[in-house]
Amino acid sequence: MTDTVTIALDAMGGDHGPSVVVPSALSILRRRPGVKLILVGDEAVLREELQKHRGTEDDRLVIQHASQTVGMDEPPSQALRLKKDSSMRVAINLVKAGDAGACVSAGNTGALMATARYVLKTLPGIDRPAIITTIPAIGGYTRMLDLGANVDSSAEHLFQFAVMGAVMAEALDNRGTPSVGLLNIGEEEIKGNDQVKQAARILSQSGLNYVGYVEGDDIFKGVADVVVCDGFVGNVALKTSEGVASIIAHYMREEFQRNLFTRMAALVAMPVLRNLRRRIDPRRYNGASLLGLRGIVLKSHGGADVVAFSQAIDTAILEVQKGVPTLIDERLDQMLSERDDK
Repeated sequence: MTDTVTIALDAMGGDHGPSVVVPSALSILRRRPGVKLILVGDEAVLREELQKHRGTEDDRLVIQHASQTVGMDEPPSQALRLKKDSSMRVAINLVKAGDAGACVSAGNTGALMATARYVLKTLPGIDRPAIITTIPAIGGYTRMLDLGANVDSSAEHLFQFAVMGAVMAEALDNRGTPSVGLLNIGEEEIKGNDQVKQAARILSQSGLNYVGYVEGDDIFKGVADVVVCDGFVGNVALKTSEGVASIIAHYMREEFQRNLFTRMAALVAMPVLRNLRRRIDPRRYNGASLLGLRGIVLKSHGGADVVAFSQAIDTAILEVQKGVPTLIDERLDQMLSERDDK
């Protein structure tokens, strides 16, 4: 694709702000000639940060001044009402105006979702946006949603999530008919609450490649390309997996440092450990998309470093190139029409 892709970056969001966003932007521009980036934030601060990295403002890197910043612990309603010139709001406004194809922010998740939904609105047929990300799994990775945008979802919402997730997997992963699983407390049909059981009935008749219920451990086995759940369950599952990964890494370091023999064993095992770390490195999967909006918005982890934030930008670029919102709109309209005809 030869057309230039423009991405707006909330340069003041996250735990590190410009110190991560600016070098990430420069890294992207060095290796992606067809990309233009807009740094949104305090112009004086951004210019100072650019000078530190010897970055020069040119036709592919511009600054859009924003006088306010949304705090990481700021209530979403307050950010929406009182921070109309925040770097987050201005970046999303650029998407709304068509000046940028997507927005990437490491800022306050609740404020980002509330602002994006207010400014961009949802696609026709989508009641609620959902947060989707990739989870490392055997044989590759699994896309999972919702991860916290909706703490209580109806069966119809779960169906909408499934359609959006399937479109995302098909477009970004080149999977012709991605398999979709519904997260549950068991694989048997009698298991689960009423919403999940009803969602299963809808999905089984939807035309999606629905493979049935999946359990928590199936997420990492690669049983389904897309795993669907409500935001409460999804967020708990995600944070639990992150905690398990952390404790395993902690115990491995502890054991390898136990004595001289284990330190020597660590040296021998270093190539394997290095490859393992690379394969499950969470930075490779950074960038959660807010699906269901009339525009593309990605949430980077608040503590993301340059590698991780750059990954989120790369994902945003790919979503723009593939036209994910349009694909979701077309697929959902088709599936709803088919369901009405039955």
